[in-house]
Amino acid sequence: MSAALLSLLIPLCTALLLLLLRSRAGALVILANALTLGCAIAALHTVIGTGSQQLALGGWDVPLGIRFELGPLTACLLVFTALVHLLVAVYAERSRHSQTRDSDFWPLSCLLHASLTALWLSRDLFNWYVTLELLGLVAVAMVILSGRRAHVPALRYLLLSLTASLCYLLGVALIYGEYAALDVRLLSEIATDSQITRLALLLLTLGLMLKAALWPLHQWLPAAHAAAPTAVSALLSALVVKGPLFILWMLWDNIAPEDFARQAGIGFALAGVAALVSGGWAALRTPWLKVLVAYSTVAQLGYALLALGLLLYWQDETLATALWLFVIAHGLAKVSMFLAAGEMQGTLGSRRVSALKGASQTMPVGMFAFAVAGGSLIGLPPSGGFVAKWVLLQPLLLQPSHWPWALGVLLGTLASAAYVFRVVAIAFDRADPNRPDYHPDVSAQWLAMLPALIVWAMALLSEPVIRWFAEVGL
Repeated sequence: MSAALLSLLIPLCTALLLLLLRSRAGALVILANALTLGCAIAALHTVIGTGSQQLALGGWDVPLGIRFELGPLTACLLVFTALVHLLVAVYAERSRHSQTRDSDFWPLSCLLHASLTALWLSRDLFNWYVTLELLGLVAVAMVILSGRRAHVPALRYLLLSLTASLCYLLGVALIYGEYAALDVRLLSEIATDSQITRLALLLLTLGLMLKAALWPLHQWLPAAHAAAPTAVSALLSALVVKGPLFILWMLWDNIAPEDFARQAGIGFALAGVAALVSGGWAALRTPWLKVLVAYSTVAQLGYALLALGLLLYWQDETLATALWLFVIAHGLAKVSMFLAAGEMQGTLGSRRVSALKGASQTMPVGMFAFAVAGGSLIGLPPSGGFVAKWVLLQPLLLQPSHWPWALGVLLGTLASAAYVFRVVAIAFDRADPNRPDYHPDVSAQWLAMLPALIVWAMALLSEPVIRWFAEVGL
């Protein structure tokens, strides 16, 4: 647990130090992220060797105290979060198109990192509220870094985030008034199937779905992610929307009455299929490159929502493995896609998809990074997206009555292929003559490629990870 706490304290202390110094210190943040990644790997090694660990902060046990818990999934998410922050920080420091080469991005990124780490470790409803508020406020501040054109999307994001927080906080108040407890593990033992419990879960779910931009509460996401600086867009899509999803899964998997969970599972699964189709269709139609990538986030979160819904409906815990494999594979692929899109957009001088004409010749590395990451979103083997989709499809193909859900996965795959190949087809058109001032940054393009290569290498570790999750549980 000490390594996990260090992975929380290092980015937090780094952020406070940068706020005091008021200086641009990308190298310091990169070093801090590298140390945090080492601590997260050490925490994962500890969990593999000794199992889950718990810590009562300040020595106060539940229900009065706050408990941190380090389990298999939490340890994996700590490593995932630190790795994404390290990759994005290196790009933000290196690329001239990152739009973050000023002093404000670096402390905000560290605060974002610390907030997410605290969220993964927490098991308390109110502590989750605090981390969600920190996460939302920091994310809005990071969106604004791109200038005046981001003010309206950022304001909309802020107002909807505050609305979601009010819904969530009202649900927390109802739960505390009913059970005088907020620890999720304790609530899993004492919660009953009452009208108050059901109403509280609905309010909590409404707030979390709005914060996570899950369909149909996703309307704020495309504009905010597209308007943000490139490095910020990568962090928002890969990490920020996954925090509320984690809490949503914990609530419904631990607190919800079984009958109510089954009923809600159908709704989640249908919303997941709708997200796959509508998000993919919106990505296919938009003329703007970063908006396309943002809408693909809406679509890809549909896989996670579908896995969560079927997990609740069938009470099949193997689907939790599919859910979190999707989260990790999507996060890495989306980092690569946003960095590649931002680099091509900045170099070519246009935000339109049509500006990528001939990009396979003028910016081959960046375009290849985009295509390789898109292949994981489609689910091409042996990528991480394929592994997650295969784990999800296995229970769907066992019985004919489950095949309609498999059809939903197929529709999502076809939609993903359509918007990815739309970009690739334009990129393989004949290129126009380059401008005299055309100077692409090849090293920044390779940095965009790195997360895509990592997500395709996930297949090498997929079998032991799936077996470990099945043995120890999530």
